[in-house]
Order: sequence, then structure tokens, then C-alpha cells
Amino acid sequence: MLLGLAMLGFTAVQYNDPDGLLWAVYYILPAAWAFLAAFRLDVARSALGMRVLWVTVAVWLGLVIFYWPQMPGFWRREVFMVEETAREGMGLMIAWLALLIALFTAHQKSSA
Repeated sequence: MLLGLAMLGFTAVQYNDPDGLLWAVYYILPAAWAFLAAFRLDVARSALGMRVLWVTVAVWLGLVIFYWPQMPGFWRREVFMVEETAREGMGLMIAWLALLIALFTAHQKSSA
């Protein structure tokens, strides 16, 4: 649930970004999966749900690779406060982590 709320927060701050709608999609889908894993495990762990979740995880991994920050030390405050590409790349890393946690949660519950 906390990851879902964090992803909703990431979505909300896209309102003034020129490509905010695209980034809102990048963050709202992991939020939806986090909420499904928290509140509707039956949907997340269904056969269709697991297939779609795996595809989402794979696509977001591709996005992480595509948006990986190229500047050295992108994780340092003095870099990411200036470079939007560093913030975008790290945001996608967090979104992918949220998806992995949703996948792990759904997988663990379906194996039990």
C-alpha cells in the first residue's frame, strides 16, 4: 500500500512537466499493481493477472534501461537536483522496484 501511495505521489507531481502525461502513466501503472497486490490479490495472482504483471515488469525494465542516467554520480544530490534526466531515471528505477515487489507479493501468495 505504501508503494502505491508513493507512486501516486510521483504521479501527482507531474502536473507541470511538459511531458507529464507520459510520466504519469509510467508511475500510475506501478501504483495500480501495488494496490492490486495489497488489496486485490485474487486479481494480481490470477493467471491473466500474473501474465500482465510479468509483461509490465519486463516493459518497465526496458524503460529503466532506456532512461538510465548517463551522467556520472547521478544519485548524488548535487547532480539529480540539476539534471532532470537523472530524476527521471531514478524515478523509473523506483517504479520498477515497486513492480518487482508487487510481483513478489503476488507470487508468494499464489505459491502458498
